[in-house]
Amino acid sequence: MIQSHVGELSALLVAVFWTVTALSFESAAKRVGSLPVNLIRLVLGLAFLCLLNGALRGTPLPTDASRHNWLWLVLSGMIGFVFGDLFLVKSFTLVGSWLATLVMTLAPPLAAVFGWLILGERISLLGVAGMALTLGGIALAVLHRGGGGEGGRAHKPLRGILYAFAGALGQALGIVFSKLGMQDYSPFAATQIRVIAGIAGFSLIVTMLGRWGPVLLAFRDRKGFLAILTGSFFGPFLGVSFSLVAIRHTSTGIASTLMALVPILIIPPSILLFRHRITLQEILGSVLGVAGVCLFFL
Repeated sequence: MIQSHVGELSALLVAVFWTVTALSFESAAKRVGSLPVNLIRLVLGLAFLCLLNGALRGTPLPTDASRHNWLWLVLSGMIGFVFGDLFLVKSFTLVGSWLATLVMTLAPPLAAVFGWLILGERISLLGVAGMALTLGGIALAVLHRGGGGEGGRAHKPLRGILYAFAGALGQALGIVFSKLGMQDYSPFAATQIRVIAGIAGFSLIVTMLGRWGPVLLAFRDRKGFLAILTGSFFGPFLGVSFSLVAIRHTSTGIASTLMALVPILIIPPSILLFRHRITLQEILGSVLGVAGVCLFFL
């Protein structure tokens, strides 16, 4: 029974993992900054993946990947990790992880649109209706005064919302290029290639901006580093890897739908940990946003 639903169970686990990750990175980014969080989390994630691949595959590095694997997975890492997560983690500090992950529910519909454009996958009329419902749910939450940011700020910064949308855009393209590049290759090794590309991209950005000082200081902030370590274990390591397992063993639609549950799962801990004042209207917006994702893939 469990073996027949490996993809669905993996996708559900991903939603839990990403909930923990979002909360951890919100905490860390508010302490040490979003750029150090992005780079350090990928370095830690790579270390975890090297250990896992060494145990499972007998090689800690993806030396057996083909040129095709490297080309598309590096591109996926650059778009998903560097472009997408650069904006996503920054949005955590502006609007909080709950609202940012709600905007991120646009990632599955956007992935399907890119899948249609790049992979030739079909989109039904129900899919269009699902995207409209997701947009409506996000709008209901975003336009409501109160809630959203830390301490229940009355106004939700437009810049934070746009950053979260950029994160959704990057993740959507990253998923499509991952599927194109992974093929029959190990999902854990494929994740490793994406992470390596992400580290290279962020290292270049940190160097160009002269921000190595804050990155090194982040290691001295015990609470900040512990939050990054926790997020790295559940995000770039478990979360991303199991998302690839999910899309291999079940349809992209089912996997994306289950993984989109984060905005609902994250509500209770957001209230308890960060004192986010999330209203009933905003909770309804979260439910509608996730329901739109479900409808999109019917």
